[in-house]
Amino acid sequence: MSTDYYEILSVTKTSSAGEIKKAYRKLAMKYHPDRNQGDKEAEAKFKECTEAYEVLSDAKKRQIYDTYGHEGLKNNGYNGPGNAEDIFSGFSDIFGDLFGFGSSRAQTRRDGPIAGNDLRYDLTISFMEAVHGVSKEVELTRRDTCWTCEGSGCRPGHQKQTCPSCNGRGQVIRSQGFFQVSSTCPQCHGEGQIVTEPCNDCHGAGLVEKTKKVSIKIPAGVDTGARMRLRGEGEGGRKGGHAGDLYVIIHVQEHEFFMRDGDTIYCRYPVSMVKAALGCKIEVPTIHGKKSLDIPAGSQNGDIFTLKKEGVPSLRGHGKGNMVVELKVVTPTDLCDEQKKLLSDFEALCDKKGQNKEEEGFFSRLFNEVMGKK
Repeated sequence: MSTDYYEILSVTKTSSAGEIKKAYRKLAMKYHPDRNQGDKEAEAKFKECTEAYEVLSDAKKRQIYDTYGHEGLKNNGYNGPGNAEDIFSGFSDIFGDLFGFGSSRAQTRRDGPIAGNDLRYDLTISFMEAVHGVSKEVELTRRDTCWTCEGSGCRPGHQKQTCPSCNGRGQVIRSQGFFQVSSTCPQCHGEGQIVTEPCNDCHGAGLVEKTKKVSIKIPAGVDTGARMRLRGEGEGGRKGGHAGDLYVIIHVQEHEFFMRDGDTIYCRYPVSMVKAALGCKIEVPTIHGKKSLDIPAGSQNGDIFTLKKEGVPSLRGHGKGNMVVELKVVTPTDLCDEQKKLLSDFEALCDKKGQNKEEEGFFSRLFNEVMGKK
């Protein structure tokens, strides 16, 4: 083939390996024989871009090609990608991803022990259970290894027979254009053997449904999305294979008072405007109990106070986080006449002492700015 490999893939000599692979994948999708049955031109295009990719994806071949061209490749023993099986075995990562199959070499018969499938369980716990840790016992219904046939699927005293569809290979071959594509046998599902005398308890599956209680110890400090792995608590294995694992996914409920970010706890604590003005000592609820906190006189709404080591225990054992308390100064409502008079007198005293000048000065500047613009 004399056509330029870079032109075939629509890339340049400076294109990266990733860019070349991406370009080839696009062309392989377009010209693959399965999508162009009976189209000889598409078949030729597919072989052409495959040869180009084989050279440009190999650093050594690419260097020879860039320096000496096609003749240099021939002189070094390269004569193209070979037959269909060679193409699929060489690019199994691409074809397996695009079309769900690869070369017959890349697939093996499942005639050994078969491990059980992993299982997932979503567990919801309270906010306090998450920060302090808790033990839970859950009931699961799962498929376990059949005790009668020990996972073989056969009635006691009988054995599996060679699959007649694939003759024990676990794979069947179909022809497509110039390809011979190997895929999993639909009758034996790749095992190469079939059950002719099924077990009465599992009906040939090798697995039976069982309900089991599983204990889960959740450490302090977990949060939503945490994943716990319980080895051997998944689906049972077959033909002597080990059981799968159980993955527990944690979901933590929100709390009405506390909020959390990592190991830090946040809360908003309400105090009256009188206590904020005069200063006070309050008892703040934390996830570990009540904690005394001094509020200095003149504290404002939104002021922040930090309680050291009153947060969430670290999962890595690095102590505890902090708790951040945001002050929420509460303005009283539904005042009686006496309260209104006292507040009016208080306001008058503030004016007399000039304590409202900052407020007056701000609005005065704002008014002058607006009027100046007009």
